[in-house]
Amino acid sequence: MQKFWNWKQIKNEDTGNEEEGRVLEFYGTIAEESWFDDDITPAMFKEELFSGTGPVTIWLNSPGGDCFAASMIYAMLMDYKGPVTVKIDGIAASAASVIAMAGTDVLMAPTAMMMIHNPATIAFGDHKDMEKAIDMLEEVKNSIINAYELRTGQNRKTLSKMMDEETWMNAMKAIDLGFADGLITDSKLPVSTEAYSFSAGNAEKVLINKITEKVKPEEKPVTMGRSVDELKASLFKKLL
Repeated sequence: MQKFWNWKQIKNEDTGNEEEGRVLEFYGTIAEESWFDDDITPAMFKEELFSGTGPVTIWLNSPGGDCFAASMIYAMLMDYKGPVTVKIDGIAASAASVIAMAGTDVLMAPTAMMMIHNPATIAFGDHKDMEKAIDMLEEVKNSIINAYELRTGQNRKTLSKMMDEETWMNAMKAIDLGFADGLITDSKLPVSTEAYSFSAGNAEKVLINKITEKVKPEEKPVTMGRSVDELKASLFKKLL
């Protein structure tokens, strides 16, 4: 059996010691084969999930897959006692978006995408069989809406319409609608408003120095009806 999940332990670059918490990767299709009537695969995932304690970080990049697998993983993650942080670095589409809903915190890369749509299946038989398939898909859809509603607070009618229309969301839209909590940020690049303020002041000083270097005071050139000395005085006044 080929697993579609992978557990990793991240080491601290400075100490070489394993950092607190575990990392779970979902990269690719969620289950190549259905978990329906599968007793081994779900049990294996559950055993690995609950074999440790503490925070779990899930890196998610998946186009989706089996609804039953996503449902069971969602339930297991919801039952896990420690905090679960979901980080979407590529795409969380279809069944993968259901797994994302189990996160205590859901973060997305600025370039990541999330997609939700109606469940689909393959059916054959007479009209009775087709009607049963339609009823089954409607129930599956309602079960998925349960997860979306619990996390986003959006009403069921809105969520149903979004699934009907196959809705694609960039990170900011997903945050705005409640599917995600925030962006994955780069801790190496802190944003400082004070730094921008200083940069603006430095830019004005550079401008004044360039004017002084380029223009001789005795020439008294006029720019838009004002002398260089008047322009310099005005700029210096703004800096005070």
